[in-house]
Amino acid sequence: MKEQRPLVWLSAADVREDQKALLSAQWKIHPFDMTEPPPFTTAVAGRARVGVLDLSVYPDNGTPFLDQWIEAFRLSHWVGILPASPSEDSRLGTLISRHCTDYHHLPLDAERLNTVLGHLWGMSQLHARTDFESHDGYQESALEGASAVIRQTRAMLRRFAKTHEPVLISGENGTGKDAAARFIHRHSTRRTQPFVTVNCAALPLSLTQSELFGHDSDTLGVTTNARRGRIEAADGGTLLLSGIDELHPEQQSAILRFLQEGQIERVGSARPHRVDVRVIATSARPLKQLVETGEFRSDVYYRLGSLEVQLPPLRERPEDIPVIANQILAMTHSTFGARKLSTPALQSLAQYHWPGNLRELQNRLRQAMLLSESAMIEPADLGLAELGMAAPGQSGLSLEAFRARADQQALSCSLALSHQNVTAAARILKISRVSFYRLMDKYDPHHTRSPGGKHHRSHP
Repeated sequence: MKEQRPLVWLSAADVREDQKALLSAQWKIHPFDMTEPPPFTTAVAGRARVGVLDLSVYPDNGTPFLDQWIEAFRLSHWVGILPASPSEDSRLGTLISRHCTDYHHLPLDAERLNTVLGHLWGMSQLHARTDFESHDGYQESALEGASAVIRQTRAMLRRFAKTHEPVLISGENGTGKDAAARFIHRHSTRRTQPFVTVNCAALPLSLTQSELFGHDSDTLGVTTNARRGRIEAADGGTLLLSGIDELHPEQQSAILRFLQEGQIERVGSARPHRVDVRVIATSARPLKQLVETGEFRSDVYYRLGSLEVQLPPLRERPEDIPVIANQILAMTHSTFGARKLSTPALQSLAQYHWPGNLRELQNRLRQAMLLSESAMIEPADLGLAELGMAAPGQSGLSLEAFRARADQQALSCSLALSHQNVTAAARILKISRVSFYRLMDKYDPHHTRSPGGKHHRSHP
């Protein structure tokens, strides 16, 4: 008999026995009540990839916990169940468009629902394998984990996904900035449209205009084939400017008009084209500091940085490392065979400071899978034994350190969401403005206060 795959069933009422019977041959149903808040950790047997969002019974006043449940599971796909067409209930239509890949009406067509769920399960497996086997396969695991800092980061990315504003994603090399950009795209209304990446570091200065804007069939008097640029190829979808801090000032100037007006002109043409593109930019260096030193244009920065998120380095989320490491091992099962991390190996992973972040973690695990002479990976296989354990006080595993990281991320997230307005940020965290300033004094002693309640940071 074929093994049952785990299926999350999120609803406001008990799963009906007839619905269970329709799906039980292929799926092991795990029911959850959306009207109650999710627990800190949500365990599902196996690794669930798809879920059913049952809206056939939905409270008149809705449920305040739905977004929290969606975030808790982080499934690749949700399939909605509705009592009628979503056009007949705008609330349900909004929920379906925001969270679901597909939807079905009552009464359920079991064969069709099984087919759709099976297809989405297979697609999620294919995408996971393809992403991991790419050059930056670690990106697939970048946002995994249950630490406070990564949960808050995912929540912020989900909020950003609901808008059409540009997003600036900052973080050290190897923290998964491209994964965060894809996360925003997948959870936006543009998820079925193109996702186009421009590697800014590899963009030749002499070909910037042609690569970004394309060229017309008659360029400089020479007849050529017309070609769309990267921006036009993303029309209707998302454009990722990866490593925008690597752009030359001339290249920054070239994209300014597009960022301001949403228009481009192909090389060799004076006729502007309007494009509907959501822009996400990533940077390994703080753009604000580059603006202050004159290395980056301030007008480009302010067009890009209306919504900004800082990805945490791996050393600030050591409790997530075992989860990420085991996921990487599971993804490479077919290539290297089954491998497990010993307890000393897990301890060494959690205490290492990871200057290369997730990319270094992936490389060390690959090395260990090649060097290990048994199914159990030890610290020596990871190349960490000779490096020793973390220095005293630097392991980041104390309760005080966890609380401090959570407080700092809460401050950062609330200020970003409130556009640096302290009063609004304190309201988001449900604390007084005095308490908010006390936390800022504790974790950011160089900040300044303005009469209008805006937060500014001064440099010593």
